[in-house]
Amino acid sequence: MNVTPRHRPARADLIAAAAALGLFAVAAVTGGVLYLLGHPVHASAAPLFAGWLPHVGPGTPLALLLAVLVCWRGPALAARSSWRALLAISYATAVAWTLSLALIDGWQRGIADRLTTEFEYLHEVPGVTDIPAMLAGFSGRILDLQPDSWTTHVSGHPPGALLVFVWLDRVGLDGGGWAGLLCILVAGLVAVAVPQTVRLLGTDEAARAVVPFVVLFPGAVWAGVSADGLFAGLTATGVALLAYGVTRGRAVGAVAGGALLAFGCYLSYGLILMAPIALAVVVLGRHRRTVGWAFVGAVPVVAAFTATGFLWPTGYHLVIERYYQGIASDRPYGYWVWADLALVVVAAGPVAAVIIRRAALAARRAFSSRWPDLRRPDLRWSDLRRSGFRLPGADQAGWLLALAATAVIIAADLSGYSKAEVERIWLPFTCWFMAGAALIPPADRRSWLAVQAGVALTVNHLLLTGW
Repeated sequence: MNVTPRHRPARADLIAAAAALGLFAVAAVTGGVLYLLGHPVHASAAPLFAGWLPHVGPGTPLALLLAVLVCWRGPALAARSSWRALLAISYATAVAWTLSLALIDGWQRGIADRLTTEFEYLHEVPGVTDIPAMLAGFSGRILDLQPDSWTTHVSGHPPGALLVFVWLDRVGLDGGGWAGLLCILVAGLVAVAVPQTVRLLGTDEAARAVVPFVVLFPGAVWAGVSADGLFAGLTATGVALLAYGVTRGRAVGAVAGGALLAFGCYLSYGLILMAPIALAVVVLGRHRRTVGWAFVGAVPVVAAFTATGFLWPTGYHLVIERYYQGIASDRPYGYWVWADLALVVVAAGPVAAVIIRRAALAARRAFSSRWPDLRRPDLRWSDLRRSGFRLPGADQAGWLLALAATAVIIAADLSGYSKAEVERIWLPFTCWFMAGAALIPPADRRSWLAVQAGVALTVNHLLLTGW
């Protein structure tokens, strides 16, 4: 009797994922040891900002069902569905996945109460009776230790983040439940924007490979519910619109993309680091001249905030001072500079290590086959042109976007302004690792999807995440 041997992912991929998980284990052990030695790193379940609480909840059955269905049927469904239908399914399933994970903690604890604590945005919403006045005086309330200081999350962000929840309140959707649902619904746009960007810049096949991975993205644990999930969905949509503009030569796409990415910078100071990802989109676009329209979209956003009295550079410098007024001054850089990277293993899943490894190899192959020896001391521009020198083409969309996300995270990590809680803070960046899902051999994708789902389910059932 012939028995078909069980397929296993490539050894190098397994080693990459194991090394990533090993880094997380070392970070967890080191955090525990430092706590016992009287040198806490100030994260409840270091390196995760969470508390140990094994539990199940009303979202558990749906989360398990979705995980099984996407792992079992996701790749096949993605391969054969019409593109528009697939994007609709992708969005609906991603929203359901995020909602089910949040509901493992229950409606109140998992959704309705998340954004209503004394540290969160909704705490300040009732006090905003005059939006122009709030914007004009925003910077004056960033620093701590003054009677009218903003709450932790409001002070740590530009006024756009607070403004979103003020607008939501103004249209009658007040309270933590509506705010939580807004974050989940906008975060779900990642499941449309990332594959659509890959399709515009690359190939249909590569984009379809992305869909199951972006649907079962482990970062959904923190996207539901946090404002950073909303930031991720909005900026990912901006990138997709920019990609539409530079690939189809449509000014309207570039204008809309530029406006959303600019507004993103007024949601979180760190979102200026979306620039390398946007640059990768421009590099891959066929109509790069259209990128000028992105600035046409961005300028009014910047002008509007500036005209009301909020100067982004002023707010940025003040928030750095505020950052070190708080717990960040007690969090050791020597630990977090590498423990933050360990957090990517759970925030993006172990498959991120596999994609980064394969993306680096793909980049090396692409450049070595297209470019002459760049180490030649007599190399001239004319030599490059005669040799067919050109920037990476559309077939490189997956690895270029994944490596751009890697560069962003390294920059954020080394800056020292991201110490702990990056499983949430880096959501707008980590979701772009999934753009390289097509680098994973088709035969291996179900296995890695199961690993991704397993990470999210394990974290949400063993820990109570917080921020």
